[in-house]
Amino acid sequence: MTKYRLANGQPLTEEMVDDFAAEAEGGYDVDKLQAKRGRGRPALGEGPSTVLPVRLDPELAQALQNRVSETGQQRSDLVREALRDYLAA
Repeated sequence: MTKYRLANGQPLTEEMVDDFAAEAEGGYDVDKLQAKRGRGRPALGEGPSTVLPVRLDPELAQALQNRVSETGQQRSDLVREALRDYLAA
């Protein structure tokens, strides 16, 4: 079973699978799991964020990419900033 690896690159063994299965069958403490949260994207506000796919014409997409290159900001940050300015939110 060495074709699968853990996130740290360590090969996954049959023994590890058995250990993980036994742990899962024993149940998890949800509070303990939630306390471990720290990975992933940071929250943008109080509630969950909404993903909004947007189609851009080539010129607008290029202008956005140019601004990303100039400022080093993420595209999503620039789009949120522009929407806030436009909507005065």
